Amino acid sequence: MDETPAWMQAEARTPVDLQVDRPHGARVYDFLLGGKTNYAADREQAEKVLASVPAAAASARENRAFIHRAARHLVAEAGIRQFLDIGTGIPTSPNLHEVAQDVDPSARVVYADNDPIVLTHSRALHTTTPEGVTAYIEADATDPVSILESPALRETLDLTEPVAITLCLLLHWLPEGYDAYGMVRTLLDAVPSGSALVVTHVTKDFDERAGGIEEDFEDTGSTVRTRTKAEVGRFFEGLEFVEPGLTAPQRWRPGPAEIEAGDRDALRDQDIPIWAGVALKPAV
Repeated sequence: MDETPAWMQAEARTPVDLQVDRPHGARVYDFLLGGKTNYAADREQAEKVLASVPAAAASARENRAFIHRAARHLVAEAGIRQFLDIGTGIPTSPNLHEVAQDVDPSARVVYADNDPIVLTHSRALHTTTPEGVTAYIEADATDPVSILESPALRETLDLTEPVAITLCLLLHWLPEGYDAYGMVRTLLDAVPSGSALVVTHVTKDFDERAGGIEEDFEDTGSTVRTRTKAEVGRFFEGLEFVEPGLTAPQRWRPGPAEIEAGDRDALRDQDIPIWAGVALKPAV
């Protein structure tokens, strides 16, 4: 008897159009990380990004390292055992669930992304510990209600208990004119006090050249919008920042090994055009 959940069986039967003729943010990011799950259109676009932001590959690595540190902190220090990762990207080990479940094997993670190739690889790579659960859904970030009402999410997460919502290098991809702040508020309204919001967002505050990526994606059908520190800070309204607050990702609680290696001394703030922050939802 097949014990696979009904939602997973339905997804497995759905034909996948990988849309390899146009660049996708998840695959561009994969290329910048040195991955192999990308195509000619993605690599061509990545080269344009590197021309505008020479440190784009380093930025991708720092973003990933920040996510790992944030996840470890939230599990070990904030006691959060559930994660909703929207805009997850191509799975690359160690992924969010591996980091969280390394701290607490019972941690539960739901990944959501709208790129079919992400879904395809998730089926193979998003495995879990015996104690924990990992699920994935194909969903559009611009429809947060559909994510929250997904059977996969409802079977995996208990929304009466704290959830960490991770929106890393995602919010600047949302369509022009879309209410990104409303989207984040919808997600936060669905989770209780003690939950967390984790955000990384491209900015040109550190280096005006980073604004070039907005033009780089104009002809691809995708929109990129950089935001200032104040604009990124608005996503955290009503929340309590975890120290050191909204900062460059390499400045957010670097580990002893990173400090000893001198990595943080070599990186200037202007080298990594990203704002990063973690905040908790307070009790009402």
